[in-house]
This record gives sequence, structure tokens and C-alpha cells, in this order.
Amino acid sequence: MTNTRSTAGRPSMADVGRAARVSAQTVSRYFTGTGYVSAQTKERIAAAVDELGYRFNQSARNLRTRRSDTVGVLALGALNYGSAGVLTGLSRAAREADYTLSIIELDLDYDAGDWQDEAQRSIDHFLSIPVDGIVLSTPVQGADDLVASIGAETPIITVSELPPSIDASASTHSHAAGLDGTRHLLSLGHRRILHVAGPGTRNEAVERERGYRDAMSEAGVEPDVLDVSTDWSSVSGFRAGEVADPARFTAVFAANDELALGFMSAMERRGLRAPYDYSIVGVDDMPVASYFSPPLTTMRLDFRALGADTFRMLHHEIRTGQRPTHVVVEPQLIVRGSTAAV
Repeated sequence: MTNTRSTAGRPSMADVGRAARVSAQTVSRYFTGTGYVSAQTKERIAAAVDELGYRFNQSARNLRTRRSDTVGVLALGALNYGSAGVLTGLSRAAREADYTLSIIELDLDYDAGDWQDEAQRSIDHFLSIPVDGIVLSTPVQGADDLVASIGAETPIITVSELPPSIDASASTHSHAAGLDGTRHLLSLGHRRILHVAGPGTRNEAVERERGYRDAMSEAGVEPDVLDVSTDWSSVSGFRAGEVADPARFTAVFAANDELALGFMSAMERRGLRAPYDYSIVGVDDMPVASYFSPPLTTMRLDFRALGADTFRMLHHEIRTGQRPTHVVVEPQLIVRGSTAAV
């Protein structure tokens, strides 16, 4: 292989082609992934790139294709297990597609007020970069105006339990999590089931409570909702456990695993322990849930899969122009030691 460089001193695509005994067009196909390049040719090109120290000019390619290979991600709400999982899934899928994510996280308070202006500034920033597409991840309602401001020329996927449209949106199924988690407790013979609700400004909390109520209604028993949580934390769960009346329930459906952990801790301080004195089910299946004492029965939601599916939907629209439909990640019941027959 001949070590030939252009007169400017910096190796060019043509230099790589000469060293690998192929055309510059073949080298271009090698880097862009468009068109066929044989395995042997790829090896020669890779060897030439290493020998010459060539660096592909992505910026020049983007100017020609009018693409930035960048996706903007606007994540509304505090970073928690679910939102972190979505971001992880987005990042992994973006790396596989050789894309870059530009992430803005707006840490909304749980009153969910006065966020629209800041969110609009973030959207305007993405459009000015520009990005090839946008992911809007929101746990609160009111995303309709943001989506409308983007315009049809920039693809957008909304990640929300209550998306503004069934097209180009993705979500977990929190209603099903509430429904199936409560049904599991009902199947064990429990009829006095307390729901430790999540923060009322969050779509996921609203949908999980709705699922709980639907399950109780179809079983012909009265719902009992304890609505004291100001966030998703174990602190709120502990507060609920301090004020709950054990005489009113034999089982608990908690809106997420952290609330369940706090509730169990408060109950244990009061001399009550699952599953001997009550059964309890959470939502999420955090990695630590299997190490709770006792291990927590929970509704697993695959947030990483949600993030990865979301990016693939958006990437497909960027490449093809085809508008995707709604994608739902369904929950899975994981039975552990925190539930037992009444």
C-alpha cells in the first residue's frame, strides 16, 4: 500500500482511494453506508484510513445532504428512574445509528406551572441549530402548543402517557399497570386495597390511579385512594405509611416502587411487615426492587425499550418521510415476596 498524500499535507478521500486501489466514490460509500462495498474492499479502505490518519469530514457531508445527524431531546420533569431509562434507550439507539443527541432537561417542580415559555425557548434552540428531528418527553399535559410550533418540516415524536396525537407518539401503559397490579391483589383474595397515589400533576400517576379504580370497579369493591404524595420519592411513600390506617386495608397498590419502599419502611416502624400483615405491589421494577425486604412484587415497565423505540421511529421518519404511528410498551407483572393470599 502506497503512502500517498495530497499536496496540502492533509489526507483526502482521493488519497485514501489511491492507497486502497479504489475510487473516491467507493470510499464515500464506505463512510456514508450508501451503496454496496465488498468486505475485502472495506478492509483495504480501513487499512488505508489507519495508515494515512484520514478523518471523514462529517460537516461537509451534512452541508450536502442538509442533515445534521443530530436529534434534539427536550425532557420535561425531574430526572427519575423512568426518565433516565428513556434517555438511556434514546442514547443507545442514537449511537447505533451514528447520531448525536442534544439534550435539554427542564426540571419542573411538581406544581407543573410556568414551564411553557422555557420549553418554547428550548424548542426554538433546537430549530436554530438545526436538528433533524425532536423528541419531546413530557409527564404533564400541555404539549400540544409546543408540537404545533415546530411545524411539519421537522419530525417530532412525543413521549407521553397522554400524547396530543396517536400519531408519532410513544408511551408506557400506566393504565394497564394500575389495572393488572390491582387485579393481582384481587386474585389473591384481597378486597380492601389501598392505593398510594403519585403526584397528581403527572400523567403517569393519573393513569395508574385510573387503572386501579377500573380494577376495583370491575370487582365490585370500593376504591380507597391515599393522595398525600408531592413527588415520586420514598419520602412521600413514608409519609403515606405514617398516616395510613392499617384497619382499612389488607393490600396496597403503590403508584411506583419508591413510594412502595417508603410505605413499607413506615409500616415496619409501626410493627407491620409485608406480606404477613399486608401485601403490596409497586410499578417500574427498579433494579433494586428485587433487593427490598421483602423483594417487591411490581409491574415492570421497560423504559429503555421505550427510548430505543422512540429514536428508531424518529430516525425512520427522518430517512423516509413516513409518519409513524403510536407505540406502547406494555407492563409485565413480576411476582416476588411482598404479596400473598389474604
